[in-house]
Amino acid sequence: MKTRATNGLALLFSVVVLSAAVVGQAAKTTPQTTAPTAPWKKIPIPALPAFHPEQPRRIQLANGMVIFLQEDHELPLITGTARIRGGAVSEPAQKAGLADLFGEVWRTGGTKSQTGDQLDDYLEVRAAKVETEDGPDSTSISWSCLKGDQDDVFRVFVDLLMNPEFRADKLEIAQQGAFDSISRRNDSVGGIAARESARLAYGPDNPYARIEEYATVGAVTRQDLVDWHQKYVHPNNVILGVTGDFDSAAMEAKLRAAFESWPKGPAGAKENFTYATAKPGYYLVPKDDVNQSTIHMVALGTTRDNPDFYAINVFNEAFGGGFSARLFNDIRTKRGLAYGVRGGIGANFGHPGILQFQVGTKSQSTVEAIRAVDEDIADLSVHPVTEAEVKHAQDAILNAFVFRLDSPEKILGERMTYEFYGYPADWLDKYPAEIGKVTAADVKRVAAKYLHRDQLAVLVVGNTKEFDKPLSTLGAVKELDITIPPPPTAAK
Repeated sequence: MKTRATNGLALLFSVVVLSAAVVGQAAKTTPQTTAPTAPWKKIPIPALPAFHPEQPRRIQLANGMVIFLQEDHELPLITGTARIRGGAVSEPAQKAGLADLFGEVWRTGGTKSQTGDQLDDYLEVRAAKVETEDGPDSTSISWSCLKGDQDDVFRVFVDLLMNPEFRADKLEIAQQGAFDSISRRNDSVGGIAARESARLAYGPDNPYARIEEYATVGAVTRQDLVDWHQKYVHPNNVILGVTGDFDSAAMEAKLRAAFESWPKGPAGAKENFTYATAKPGYYLVPKDDVNQSTIHMVALGTTRDNPDFYAINVFNEAFGGGFSARLFNDIRTKRGLAYGVRGGIGANFGHPGILQFQVGTKSQSTVEAIRAVDEDIADLSVHPVTEAEVKHAQDAILNAFVFRLDSPEKILGERMTYEFYGYPADWLDKYPAEIGKVTAADVKRVAAKYLHRDQLAVLVVGNTKEFDKPLSTLGAVKELDITIPPPPTAAK
C-alpha cells in the first residue's frame, strides 16, 4: 500500500508540473485578453410584473359594522376575525393589564350558557378554534373551522362575542399568570431592552410604554371586564373579516342575519397621547449575569401616512435593514463588533414608531460598538447613500413585497388594518410604485431630516464589569431602576 500510494503521489506531482509548464508556455505565446463575462451575468432580468391581488369585498351594515369577505377555495376551511376598537392604551394607568386580562378571560370565562371548559370540549371534537386576544389599539375575537362545521362554530363565536360571562375563577387564574410574568420580566436582556427603550422613546407615562405591576393587575375586578365589554363591543366599533371556502352572497346573508339587528353603541372617542422622549444621553441597566451588551439608540419616529414614508423605507433598508446594509457590512462584517446590528426610522399606522438602532455585542466591545454606530451615522453626511445602494434597497423591498400578500388571509388582514386606521383602501396598491420613485436625493433628505445622533437616547443593558471602557467615557450616564415593585400585601 505504501509503495502504491507513493507512486500515485509521484504521478500526481508530475501531472501538476506538466500542466503548469503547458499553462506557462501558453501564457508566453498567447496574447492577453479580457476575461469573458460570466454566463450568469448575461441572463436578462425581466421587470417585476404588475401585482394586483384580488381585494376582499367590503360591506357596511346600517349599525356601522364593517365586514370584509375574501373567498379562498384552496382548502375546505373558514376563518374569521372581529377587530374591536379599544386596547391596552385605553385602560386606566392604575389598572394597567386590564386589556390583557380581558383578552384572556373573555375566552376562558365562556358564555352565559357554557363555561370556557365546555367550549373547549365542544370545539376540540370539531378541530375548531374560537380565540380572543388583546393588543395596544384593539381587542379581537376569531374563529377557525372546517367548512362543514361553520354553522356550529359560528354560533359559538357569536355567543361569545355578545354574551361573555367573565367568570371570577378564570379572572383569578389570569391574574396569577400575569403575576408570574411580572416576576420574570427582568430575566431576559432583550425584554428589558425593548421595554426600557420604549419608555425612553415614548415617555414613561405614555400608554404605549406602560408597564403592568402587581398592584395594577391585582386592582382589576370582574366588573371591570364587564364594563370594558359594554363600553367597546358594539357593531359600529367592529371590523369583521372572513376568508375561506364559502360563497360570498350566502356568507353575507348569514352575517346580516346574525348582526344586522345588533343595536348601535356610542361612538368611541379618539384618544390623543403626548410623547415625552427622554433627553439625549446614555442610560444604563447593569446586568452582571450576562457576557454581552444589548444596545438600543432611540428617538421618536413617525407614522405611515407621512409623505416621507417611502423614502424612509428605502433609507432603512440601505442603511440598517439587512445583510447588505451599511451598518451590517461595517460593524459586523468588517469590524467584527456585533452579533447583529440593524435599525432605522420606525413608522407605525396609528401612532409614531420608534427611530431605533440595535446592536448586540460582547461586553468587551460595548463602547467601541457604540462609537462605530456613531461613525456610520456621521458618515452619512460625507458619503450619502448612493444610487447603487438605493437600487439594491428598492430591489430588496419590492422582491419581498409579494410575500406580504401571498395568501387571501394576508390580503384580508392588510385591508382590515387600513380600514381600522383610516388609510385609503388602495394604500398598499401604491406602495411598489412609490418605492420605485425614491431617489438618492430623497434618501439623503430624509436621513438629514429625521436622523440626528445628538438627539438619541442610548440604552445599554449589560455587564459593566466587563466593558472595554466605562460607559461614562462617552458622556454622562443615568442608571435606570428596573426593580419590580412588590405586591401590595408583601409591602405591608
